[in-house]
Amino acid sequence: MIPALISVILAVAPPPMLEPRYPGSQARDSLSVQDSWDNTSRIPVGPRAIPFGLSPSTDRGATESFSSDTTVRRPRAIEYSDAYYTRLTIHRIASYAELPLFGAEYVLGERLLHDERTGFPPSSLKAAHAGVAGGLAVLFGVNTITGVWNLWDSRQDPSNRTLRIIHSVAMLGADAGFAVAGATGGNAKNNLQDARRHRAVSVGSMALATAGTAIMWLFDK
Repeated sequence: MIPALISVILAVAPPPMLEPRYPGSQARDSLSVQDSWDNTSRIPVGPRAIPFGLSPSTDRGATESFSSDTTVRRPRAIEYSDAYYTRLTIHRIASYAELPLFGAEYVLGERLLHDERTGFPPSSLKAAHAGVAGGLAVLFGVNTITGVWNLWDSRQDPSNRTLRIIHSVAMLGADAGFAVAGATGGNAKNNLQDARRHRAVSVGSMALATAGTAIMWLFDK
């Protein structure tokens, strides 16, 4: 009786359902595994790349937070006064007169040195040499004041900052050289060795000032 009942139950019961396998299902399973996360290393192994240290459950909000934290700030604008541009114009005009005065002073100095070797130089040559030297002193005084003033006003401006500093150091060095040349000029009248020393300091200061001016003409765009 019991064996017959078991046979009836097996005959009536439906066969076990197996999960269907369709073409391409294996590829989808592989893709889902590839797109999963390695929970031990916290590094994405699929095609989606999320910044290191974020969990897959919070990837959207954390990624947005990461993007907002890396926003680039705009540089602050630098404003200059009208007085700054007035000083800059004066400074540039004076720099254009610098090289002609250098040339005139060099020629006059060479003639004066030659005449002192051979005899007595005329007083007009001495006066011309002293006059050009005075003009250079005024020019460098004006350019030193306007240049240092504008350098201070532009201290927050990163544009061409290194160039401005190099120019300022060169011109201040030339100022010091011309001061030494002026101090030794009086002895140059009576001593040939002092005259040569005066010439060397003057020419060196002219060369330094010319280099400092040229870099601004060429590279200050």
